[in-house]
Amino acid sequence: MTTWEPTWPGRPSGTTSLASRIGVLRTARGWTQQQLADRLGISRVAVSHLEAGINSPDARTVALLGSAFGLEPHEVVAGTDYPAAKADRLPLVVARHTEVAHQVALMEADLAWVEGPTRVADAAVADAVRARWRHALRVLAKAVVDPEEQALLRAARRRVADDVTDPRP
Repeated sequence: MTTWEPTWPGRPSGTTSLASRIGVLRTARGWTQQQLADRLGISRVAVSHLEAGINSPDARTVALLGSAFGLEPHEVVAGTDYPAAKADRLPLVVARHTEVAHQVALMEADLAWVEGPTRVADAAVADAVRARWRHALRVLAKAVVDPEEQALLRAARRRVADDVTDPRP
């Protein structure tokens, strides 16, 4: 007589584990577990447990992961073993860009306006725009601790440095 042994349903076919996806997304960005943990506001051990599949992230953590990786929460869990019932409760959107990225994009738009081929503004206005951005970026740099954002700010500050000459004839 054979005995019945209960089995776990396992992972649905054609899916990957959320744990491995988190690890792949993290390493693709060149981040350590500690760097991801700092971005999420959790411990390095908690990130290790997420990547090992020991713990499953709650909706808040999935939303934070999405924001850190520049994805929507549903994109983080799509095609993984994350439970569908939990995925249904995820927020549809999260903030995918940091304040630094947002401000640098605004600066680039302003500079395109004053330096681009259509050059809407005269030299005095262009100088005023650069001066405004030098000040705004200096203030923003005081609050930034992330190395990638610091590099982004350094590049932006070089872009509006005092010694930039007006490219117009």
